[in-house]
Amino acid sequence: MKSQGQHWCSSSDKNCKVSFREKLLIIDSNLGVQDVENLKFLCIGLVPNKKLEKSSSASDVFEHLLAEDLLSEEDPFFLAELLYIIRQKKLLQHLNYTKEEVERLLPTRQSVSLFRNLLYELSEGIDSENLKDMIFLLKDSLPKTEMTSLSFLAFLEKQGKIDEDNLTCLEDLCKTVVPKLLRNIEKYKREKAVQIMTPPVDKEAESYQGEEELVSQTDVKTFLEALPQESWQNKHAGSNGNRATNGAPSLVSRGMQGASANTLNSETSTKRAAVYRMNRNHRGLCVIVNNHSFTSLKDRQGTHKDAEILSHVFQWLGFTVHIHNNVTKVEMEEVLQKQKCNPAHADGDCFVFCILTHGRFGAVYSSDEALIPIREIMSHFTALQCPRLAEKPKLFFIQACQGEEIQPSVSIEADALNPEQAPTSLQDSIPAEADFLLGLATVPGYVSFRHVEEGSWYIQSLCNHLKKLVPRHEDILSILTAVNDDVSRRVDKQGTKKQMPQPAFTLRKKLVFPVPLDAL
Repeated sequence: MKSQGQHWCSSSDKNCKVSFREKLLIIDSNLGVQDVENLKFLCIGLVPNKKLEKSSSASDVFEHLLAEDLLSEEDPFFLAELLYIIRQKKLLQHLNYTKEEVERLLPTRQSVSLFRNLLYELSEGIDSENLKDMIFLLKDSLPKTEMTSLSFLAFLEKQGKIDEDNLTCLEDLCKTVVPKLLRNIEKYKREKAVQIMTPPVDKEAESYQGEEELVSQTDVKTFLEALPQESWQNKHAGSNGNRATNGAPSLVSRGMQGASANTLNSETSTKRAAVYRMNRNHRGLCVIVNNHSFTSLKDRQGTHKDAEILSHVFQWLGFTVHIHNNVTKVEMEEVLQKQKCNPAHADGDCFVFCILTHGRFGAVYSSDEALIPIREIMSHFTALQCPRLAEKPKLFFIQACQGEEIQPSVSIEADALNPEQAPTSLQDSIPAEADFLLGLATVPGYVSFRHVEEGSWYIQSLCNHLKKLVPRHEDILSILTAVNDDVSRRVDKQGTKKQMPQPAFTLRKKLVFPVPLDAL
């Protein structure tokens, strides 16, 4: 195994190891003075200006990125993005990226804002003669110092003459001096408009036979409140806005009309989130509660497939997996108490809890048919109740079923509550404390499916996307967005019912699982 802080060389000496900082130094040695200025410009708004002004080398910039949690050995993507933008694509190899991988990840992991990208593109299109003409037009308002196209644009921004919503001055200059650059500005406006729109559901879907679940059409916003409010208020008193990186509850609802898909990306446009630590002695524990048989509710055929693939994938990711089958209410409380006090959490990076069972809106059934609120389950793992998991990500994935057949079919069974019978609120779900993620198979108003032989759409898609995207350094929210997209494309065999999963989270940082050394 690689020791902490080490990566294999990409050189011909396959036995050589190079530390992460040594790799950064190699990158620094391949960058010129103008490259450093480009890096500093692209980092405006992400790194304090005073620090950037004092930076005279790329290594100075890298040091600031490390200090601001914008760069780490576990997640060097932001630097890869910067190198890609300044056309130093050959240097990506030192970060274990290719040009194609960066291009594929940029739509979901881009940290440099559209506005900053626009200014950089314009600077490349403004030659020395164009710059002289622009300076002449604004001569009275410019300092008497030599300027590059980049410093010229940076000055306009600093003086408040241009910003992401006010490009009039820039448009006038380009119209007079370099009309062809107006195309870049128009492209920026289109992309900015698209960025704030909620993507529609893709109506193209493949046919499928499975188990049906229906959930209430209650407002998704109430899905986030679960634990006593004082835990939220005490921890976050004085924080402002609804920023996900401050621990505020956020939703991922890509591909679903009527819900906000913008919350996930609103913060990344201005400041890139830090990354959860993933280099302790142990990845963590994964607990799977798999209820197949009940006192009177229908057996959940196919659930063993979900339990098997969850166990397989999370073991591959380095977790120690514990499976509990047909768990009664008393046994569930024993499991929760044991895990709450488990000393192994101290050396772990993360905690995962999966529940496969019947359920009602905001609650799940034990095998002896006691209804247990999701709130009650998750509250065992707050920082107060389980201090060994404080500031560590806690992930809960729930495939909840109601046990009542809604649409008779050889391969289709009901897995959740009928919308007309649903309560008026989804309040009992995710804790209002930071570092939690709750993934449910369905969102209000949508159906979900469990195949009696192949397992559920949601769990199967979740595991398949973990297998596919973890090796590509994708973070968990990007993976769950891909799961949403995958599941939303499916329909039942009649072609009338679709499913949309719904993650809710109070994660403060990006969660990127290290790539396992062994192939799955």
